[in-house]
Amino acid sequence: MIVRTRAKQESGERMTGAREVMVNSAFSLTILSLLSVGPAAAQEVMEMTGEDRWIEADFEEVYRIGSLDGQEWEQFGTVSTVAFDGAGRLYVLDSQVSQIFLVDTDGTLIRAIGRAGEGPGEFRSMRGMVAMEDGRLVVRDTGHRAYHVFDPNGEFERMVRMGGDPSFTIAGLLLPQRGANAVITTPLGSREFAVSSGALSERDPARSRPIELVSLAGDEAVTDTIVDGWLPPGEGDEPNLFGLPTPLTFDPKLHWGVLPDGSVAFADSTTYAVKIAAAGTGVSRVLVRPFPPEPMTDRLMRAEKNRRLRELEAIPDEELGGVRGIVNGQPIRRDPGEERQRRREDIESMEFFEEVPVIRGLFVAWDGTIWVRRRGEEPGNANGPVDLLTPDGTYLGSLPAEGTRIPRAFGPDGLAAFVETDELGVRTVVVGRLSVG
Repeated sequence: MIVRTRAKQESGERMTGAREVMVNSAFSLTILSLLSVGPAAAQEVMEMTGEDRWIEADFEEVYRIGSLDGQEWEQFGTVSTVAFDGAGRLYVLDSQVSQIFLVDTDGTLIRAIGRAGEGPGEFRSMRGMVAMEDGRLVVRDTGHRAYHVFDPNGEFERMVRMGGDPSFTIAGLLLPQRGANAVITTPLGSREFAVSSGALSERDPARSRPIELVSLAGDEAVTDTIVDGWLPPGEGDEPNLFGLPTPLTFDPKLHWGVLPDGSVAFADSTTYAVKIAAAGTGVSRVLVRPFPPEPMTDRLMRAEKNRRLRELEAIPDEELGGVRGIVNGQPIRRDPGEERQRRREDIESMEFFEEVPVIRGLFVAWDGTIWVRRRGEEPGNANGPVDLLTPDGTYLGSLPAEGTRIPRAFGPDGLAAFVETDELGVRTVVVGRLSVG
């Protein structure tokens, strides 16, 4: 069994984790020295209690859309993204039909936006959308290498070229910057899609995970780095498709969201540290709770491998024997036994990060409340309690792990949207008002 330890940090990089962060009176100083990111500036550390205060969340359903028995437009194929604008209207991106459906506050369809095609306002490859506060819609199209901008009525307005290297495009999580003609994205974050027509070997390895501000004011997007998130070391020496180290099991992901003032809240390490950063100033505040990461051990590694092996054995042969490719128009199927053995070997050869991260998700509600999902009791359980924090470092309370779902989209006045899939694969979008007490 192998545990990969962190490589020696280059100048300006930082170490994070239980071995470096001691939960004591020196916690603030340690966090400041170890978690500095971006330009040199004073960073305020807000230490919050380590005692959970349990609160409850109520959800009052307003409407739901998506049904085999419903109207034709709401027979969704793949609901990739949902989002609200400032008026509480809902946007639903169905990537299977290459359209976006604009829904009024009572659940009725206002109009369908866009379609597959080659012209302006038509999509080759939709890879994310954002609804701006004023009702404009921005759709990222990696096929056109451009952003399509639609006005609040859903009419095509203009196209903004992505710019940069046309041989390689990475599309990460995309969120709007409120009150501005810009979006924020992570080209090397935790959820990526890459399109490449160039030689990957010619790309320089990534040294950080930047969160970037993309201005859409002109004919071509202008990108500026808000903050460079820490990039943990990975498996082997060769970068993967994205120019990143091959991920280790339990390495810390980059979790982030956009606050109402345009700054970002993010977590990039194994510790419980939520950082607030803005373009031009870097990290100004760090929100911490005294929950140290758990050191990796042989016992934890074996338990995680056994858990994955049990999950593998529960997969039926017909699912493992899926189509792996098409040759001369004929599907070539995998041999279930060979595929099962290959996956067993992959599990047994897994390499692990040296600590188990505390934070497993971070989301920002419309009002700026930061929702932080912690790990569960077992290292492989990413659905632990959810802490609610304010950007100034106030701990509001925690929602229990059991029964707590984080909305796919937050809207004004407590609006929230969830996407549900039934046993037949039918997608339903449920919209309601969320209140936390």
